Amino acid sequence: MASTAAEGTSPSGGSPDRRRSTVAPVVPTPEARVRLRPIGLPSARIDAGFWSERLRTNLERTIPHGASMLETCGNLTNLELAAGAEGQYQGAEGDGGNPAPFLDSDVYKWLEAVGWALAQGERLELRALAEPMIELAARAQRPDGYVDSFYQVAKPGFEFTDMEWGHELYVAGHLVQAAIAWTRGLGDERLLQIAERFVERIEAEIGPGRREAICGHPEFEMALVELYRTTGERRYLDFARTLVDRRGRGLLGSCRYGARFWQDHEPVRNAIEPAGHAVRQMYLDCGVVDVAVETGDEDLLDSALRRWDSMLASFTYLTGGLGVHHQDEAFGAAFELPPDRAYTETCAAIGGAMLGWRLLLATGEERFADMIERQAYNAILPALAADGSNFFYSNPLMQRSTIPEVLEGIATTRRISWPRIACCPPNLMRFLTTLQDFAVTADDAGLQIHQYVSGSFAAEIGGGRVSIATRTEYPWEGAVDITIDASIDQPWTLSMRIPSWCPNATASVAGETVTGGDADRIEISRVWKPGDLVRLLLDMSPRLTAPDPRIDAVRACVALERGPLVYAVEDADLPSGASVESMEIASSPDVEVDVRGAGELGEMVWLEFDGLLRSEAERPWPYGKVEPSMAGRAHPTRFRALPYFAWGNRPGRGMRIWIPRRP
Repeated sequence: MASTAAEGTSPSGGSPDRRRSTVAPVVPTPEARVRLRPIGLPSARIDAGFWSERLRTNLERTIPHGASMLETCGNLTNLELAAGAEGQYQGAEGDGGNPAPFLDSDVYKWLEAVGWALAQGERLELRALAEPMIELAARAQRPDGYVDSFYQVAKPGFEFTDMEWGHELYVAGHLVQAAIAWTRGLGDERLLQIAERFVERIEAEIGPGRREAICGHPEFEMALVELYRTTGERRYLDFARTLVDRRGRGLLGSCRYGARFWQDHEPVRNAIEPAGHAVRQMYLDCGVVDVAVETGDEDLLDSALRRWDSMLASFTYLTGGLGVHHQDEAFGAAFELPPDRAYTETCAAIGGAMLGWRLLLATGEERFADMIERQAYNAILPALAADGSNFFYSNPLMQRSTIPEVLEGIATTRRISWPRIACCPPNLMRFLTTLQDFAVTADDAGLQIHQYVSGSFAAEIGGGRVSIATRTEYPWEGAVDITIDASIDQPWTLSMRIPSWCPNATASVAGETVTGGDADRIEISRVWKPGDLVRLLLDMSPRLTAPDPRIDAVRACVALERGPLVYAVEDADLPSGASVESMEIASSPDVEVDVRGAGELGEMVWLEFDGLLRSEAERPWPYGKVEPSMAGRAHPTRFRALPYFAWGNRPGRGMRIWIPRRP
């Protein structure tokens, strides 16, 4: 059920037998205990519609912009210094006011994005930008295999002495993942050779049977498993499992945020809820799932599922955003989800989607695809401006109209061209270049459609190749047409996810309504013929969403949603001088759909609804008698809400998702 990678010898002279045939970031081995398998990027194409426009922007604007910023901000200069150039280490100040030690990882994430992009079609301009970076990484590597510009230039002789904050394994993990993209997608093993030599150096220091240590920022674990899947070298899987089993034994000690910050407070198998730094928890559990499915460790997989369930029930924002605290980028307490103080780092949402994908492959349960969809539209895409070259690092669910302008740091009031700590932009680039990988999977029984996009998808089933084409105006409309382009002469099953938000879904073949499947999917099994047409209809009625009453910050509020989209109101759509802090939604509002354009945002589906706009009358003291009604000081208003992903692209500062509901 795999697409075929490029044939022939790699530019470095390596043989193609070190590549798995499926070209994708996550490729379980044939022996892995998974229910579903990716079909590979060359066999999964998004060629029209909503996401096609975003993917084109990523290729034409965002990735080239990233290359320019890596040059401007010194990331590439640091590797030049490691390769022997004269100068001083460059980089923004990280934790504690010292230069950030992980800047090489931004180069590797960018290279990974380009590797997956080139695997889907030659783009000479991107290859021209990438080639010097690959050569630079090779020149920067020491004879002993070590390559990390921070320790080679800024702190030589201190390698592997700061496992808490040094990020060496984190950087190495991103190097490995970039290498896998170029190896699987292009048959180019140059980065793979660099990565394997670095991993060998790390193994000699802290591998199985060596000094017991772990990295303060998990990432290396999932990279090691993918390296095993790519090369067939079992020692990489054993190393990953060793690192997973070491965590939670206090090897990192306690920092000012406590041992929970880096998930070292209790063994992975025992932890029942997400803890600490949100990105680190997501990346750790990605590695946990990868190790579990490759070793058949059901207890380990169950531990990841328990934490996922806990996260979803008590620690996740409506948008799918993760992480509350600004100072430690961490999960807070259960139901501590303030909208205006939401941190919701872009990398955390991307990590959540990466984890959800692994759990979907492992279990086949569509609830994980539901969350991937929610995060893609509402927690990841909002980080990117419509112009493709400005970014949010954190993604709040409310921004007060009177907040002072902030254009530095990680909590800016509008998107900026490159944050001081720039882990999120290249992460977003690699996510978008592999987005189609999330859409469709395969198993021995057939194809499963998880995300609704316009494109074409093919896989090997039952000894033959089947392919489908999908056409839809999703997320604006709920109709999805699926055409069978190629099939086999035996029955196979087409499965279509019913999103958890959808109150009613129907499917028809040649105009005849069909039923079948579980509550979260419709399954149709038959002998398919080329030209067969399936139409799926999903009810996209607008809905009011109420929060759990234990979320104190938004009690007595509601949010507007339609289809997979969360909606928000901006100051730009209120009467002159009004602010989002002064609005209320009617107790039973009349919500209508309105299609309109807004400059660079293009045409979108907006929502209109009834409410009240309170006057800004002065009150000398903010506390006083509770009044049963403020009708005399409020004006009936018809409000407009736009999809949350599009906020912040126009003048005006205020925005809110959760709206107080008038009693």
